[in-house]
Amino acid sequence: MPLLREPRPPPRAPPPWILPSLFAAFNVVLLLVFSALFFAFPCRWLAQNGEWVFPIVTGPLFVFAFFSLVSLNFSDPGILHQGSNEQGPMTVHVVWVNHRAFRLQWCQKCCFHRPPRTYHCPLCNICVEDFDHHCKWVNNCIGHRNFRFFMLLVLSLCLHSGAMLVTCLIFLLRRTPQPLYIDKVVAIVVAVAAAGLLVPLSLLLLIQALSVSAAERSCEGKCRYLQGYNPFDHGCASNWYLTICAPLGPKYMAKAVWLQSVVEPDWVPVQNLHFPMCPSGLSHSVLPGPGSGHQPQSLALRKPVKAPAGSGESEAVLELHTGLLLPLPREAPR
Repeated sequence: MPLLREPRPPPRAPPPWILPSLFAAFNVVLLLVFSALFFAFPCRWLAQNGEWVFPIVTGPLFVFAFFSLVSLNFSDPGILHQGSNEQGPMTVHVVWVNHRAFRLQWCQKCCFHRPPRTYHCPLCNICVEDFDHHCKWVNNCIGHRNFRFFMLLVLSLCLHSGAMLVTCLIFLLRRTPQPLYIDKVVAIVVAVAAAGLLVPLSLLLLIQALSVSAAERSCEGKCRYLQGYNPFDHGCASNWYLTICAPLGPKYMAKAVWLQSVVEPDWVPVQNLHFPMCPSGLSHSVLPGPGSGHQPQSLALRKPVKAPAGSGESEAVLELHTGLLLPLPREAPR
């Protein structure tokens, strides 16, 4: 009888993190290559002719941009790790932020109730505190603990690209009477790359500056708070301080587990619980629909909590107002 060959196993697919990591590494290499060409040709010629101000200015800007890019690749965006399994998604947790109630959404993958402005990144498969967006250029999420480093990276890249563009244009003007050599070709290539990078980065820096001033997040672009009121807005100056200068504080994981603890006997009843219209703050599952057999909840439990200053948006929720727990009513046995 003829021997049958065993079928070959299908080739293994590469891990999902390989391509994003390679793309982030490619961006670092791209910055090094264009900066090396810049310092080796136009900047070196200007320095040899007595124009030392160009390498003195562009050198620190390159170091600042490079280390900002590398550090943002490996920074912690504010990861909230696995939560407690004592309570499941059937328990409703609500917190108040400047007279607005937010239901804490249950994360099925991380097994805890997410604080306000905390989202689960599908690319990184993690929950990030004060989530803004996932940056594919650095293959990392941008959240509470690294948003200031993201702003510094965008600012440093804008300054470095602008300095390279101005230096290359001055070099080309000084070498205009001379024939086209390799140094002029390199200067043109670097100038085009710097201009192509400077325009989108400047727009991104402007958009992020406006978002910080209004205490908004990129992932909340479609969210409209009740009557146009943003409960996270503390004013332009305070928003910039909390985002850029305020101490980061300890990680929020201890508070996230505390939110799932049992109701203590010193909790007091609170009347008139009003929910916002923002879809990210409250989902329709809080309010029982018709025919569900559940009655609306008009009674909540609250307990004042004090959190350390500068410990993040989600901890500031506990400091500003109150953590609330609403047990979901059970249906009567049939």
